[in-house]
Amino acid sequence: MSLAQVDTIRVGDQRARTSPWRGHREVALITPAPGAPLLSGEFVRHCTETLASRGYQRAVTGALSPLEQAGFLAAGFSVEETLVLLRIGLGTSLEAVPAGLSLRRVPRWRRPEVLAVDGAAFSEFWRFDGLGLADALRATPAVSFKMAVGPRRRVAGYSICGLAGPRGFVQRLAVRPEAQGRGTGRRLLLDGLHWMRRRGVDHAFVNTQKTNEPALRLYRSVGFNEEPIGLSVLSVGLA
Repeated sequence: MSLAQVDTIRVGDQRARTSPWRGHREVALITPAPGAPLLSGEFVRHCTETLASRGYQRAVTGALSPLEQAGFLAAGFSVEETLVLLRIGLGTSLEAVPAGLSLRRVPRWRRPEVLAVDGAAFSEFWRFDGLGLADALRATPAVSFKMAVGPRRRVAGYSICGLAGPRGFVQRLAVRPEAQGRGTGRRLLLDGLHWMRRRGVDHAFVNTQKTNEPALRLYRSVGFNEEPIGLSVLSVGLA
């Protein structure tokens, strides 16, 4: 199997999706497949053995709830990063989208510019590569992929918002460091939330690192509230 390939590992009804983590050829991303039952420790151990046989040295999970973590912890994973999960109800009043830079859909040929913004906005562990971006865009049945375009048509920021039934998700929000503090992130965020509400979404969710104070302030300022149960990213060495 090519390390650039997304794959599904299956045993009975247990299924997990795997792919390279953010372009690192020695690090695998492993997440429960959509619709799969909770993964057992035995199945997760089978997955890590499979990944090790493919040449991976380390495995990292997506953001998992406490229930989803159980099988991974039983298989030897430990917490890499703890995330705050926030929710907003969209059935009540929602702040209008503020004026600012032009917001446009992202054509495929401008994706490298979006990835450059992502690389500047996030630390190495969290950055998207092309595969990570494509994965985020197909994570939900419907998606809004917008960019904020500044002077000289330069991409200043972007957002990915998705919806699945009555739930919406802010999957990515990034603004170039030099363009931050000017309302671009707020404009992108509210544009995505209004897009969700027009499509009948009841609640929207977002997660971020506990240490990301600027993001937490932004989300709380538009009406997000912290959920009592957070998420965690887990990891394990495979060597």
